[in-house]
Amino acid sequence: MYKAIIIDDEEMARSLLKEMIHEFTPSVTVSEVCKDLPSGVKAIRKHKPDIVFLDIEMPGHSGLELLDFFNEDEVGFSIIFVTAYNEYAIHAFKMSAIYYLLKPVEADDLKDAVALYEKNKLKQNYSVLKDNLTGAGSQKIGLTTLNSISFVETSDILFFEAEGAYTKVVLKTGKSVMVSKGLKNFENMLSQNADFFRCHKSYIVNVRHISDYMKVNGGSLMIDRTYEISVSPDKLDSLLKLTGKFL
Repeated sequence: MYKAIIIDDEEMARSLLKEMIHEFTPSVTVSEVCKDLPSGVKAIRKHKPDIVFLDIEMPGHSGLELLDFFNEDEVGFSIIFVTAYNEYAIHAFKMSAIYYLLKPVEADDLKDAVALYEKNKLKQNYSVLKDNLTGAGSQKIGLTTLNSISFVETSDILFFEAEGAYTKVVLKTGKSVMVSKGLKNFENMLSQNADFFRCHKSYIVNVRHISDYMKVNGGSLMIDRTYEISVSPDKLDSLLKLTGKFL
């Protein structure tokens, strides 16, 4: 069994989530329900939960401030954020590889979030989420492998290549990371980032790293003067318009 704490300023939201956890995720037991961050911190120190279901926006506090109350070696729990945030912020959650639920919480989403926690139990990098939410510094993306999450700046990514149900992410250092998610996941995740374009069913490229466009053999791209990437004919016009200011 996994112990959980709920921290949410809305009484109805707290009660509903507790009932849903009891009904739909039998591997999780709620140790305490808290109405604000200070009481949540006390509950965490008392119960030492595995999971904290945390409303990210409460009066007087951001849920992200929870980590300010603990030293790094004290954070033995994972956070599943519960949020009514807008679409832009949801992209920040996805890019940061952070567990989250959207309000109003649906049973299937709750089960999926807990199942993802049970499967991975990976250490979350909440500072990356904070930067991605506030737009501070360079944008980073979490690349989830079988055993870890690697955080890289999006500007360091050359392209994504489909490998069946997996995706190979090639970096400008020459290193590649095999990620346990499909290419469509990254297309959705980066839909608001104009630097990335799906030029082919098997590729998403960082247009800032396109060095040449080759017209022969149906058309292809040279990435960083090293990698040759195919271009689908129906994508060519959009790509050339998009990359006009870079080429």
